[in-house]
Amino acid sequence: MRRGWFCVLLWWVLACPAMAGGVDELRAVPAMPAAKRIVALSWEAAENLLELGITPLAVADADDYRRWVAQPLLPAGALSAGSRLEPNLELLASLKPDLILSSPVLGALRPRLQAIAPVLTIDAFRPNEDHAQAAEAIFLQLGRVLGRQQQAKTRLGQLEQGFAQLRQQLQAHGARRLPRVQVIRFANASSVYVYGSNAMPVLALRRLGLNTTSTPAASVWGISQQRVVDLAAWGDEVVLYQQPFAEAGRLFASPLWQGMPFVRQQRLAAVAPAWSYGGVGSLYYLAQRMTAALLQLPLLTDRPVAANLPSRRSST
Repeated sequence: MRRGWFCVLLWWVLACPAMAGGVDELRAVPAMPAAKRIVALSWEAAENLLELGITPLAVADADDYRRWVAQPLLPAGALSAGSRLEPNLELLASLKPDLILSSPVLGALRPRLQAIAPVLTIDAFRPNEDHAQAAEAIFLQLGRVLGRQQQAKTRLGQLEQGFAQLRQQLQAHGARRLPRVQVIRFANASSVYVYGSNAMPVLALRRLGLNTTSTPAASVWGISQQRVVDLAAWGDEVVLYQQPFAEAGRLFASPLWQGMPFVRQQRLAAVAPAWSYGGVGSLYYLAQRMTAALLQLPLLTDRPVAANLPSRRSST
């Protein structure tokens, strides 16, 4: 049986070598429920597997996943498959995986990866797409391919319930009173990535019913790089910055930072780690952590804090 599905999948891989893993391409992939030993060479792929209840055999940059993505939790037994730009091909070959989930940035390596195992590329970030909608569609299709379609549907329902609970929390604290909410991630002490309207953190804020930026960024990821000093021009914005930020102590003690309007008026909050370039799980975890950060702002702390959300598996 296993040999049969592997031959079908191998035929598909060889017949469609250029497929890039968007929603339409995934619909054409045959089901392969017998694939159990799966390697994830992108964090988005690893996240999707974990949300489906599948522990990857190995994940690229596994230790950094645990630091930057954080959830869903990657079990300690998952190996590191090298880096996301240079996977360890010798290790992958020794693991004898059933399937490799790759990313568009590894397109040039696809022939070498295919010599190890069938390859499926996951890509939810394309120009002129709603990344949140694409992430949901890809999650459902990946669930179908791996024989976990019902789990995928159930998980999406849990996440939607979680969004509704977060919206209720914010509304109970009068979040509609908030001015526009901006999200940033620091590159270093002098430059910052600002998320535009096509970025996952901003799409998460919209799911929460909050006022946020309507300006897209040129990058397909929805980010633009700016100087920290340029943030002084922001008016009444609430600013959320994503952790980790190793140079926070150095920058935040500086007169430049202390003079920012949103710092002086206590409209700045730190957001616990969540991945900005992931799938359906990351969209929710971003919303969850941004909600927690917003509820700590003086603008919203004059009302009682609502009950916490249940933890995972219905964990949203």
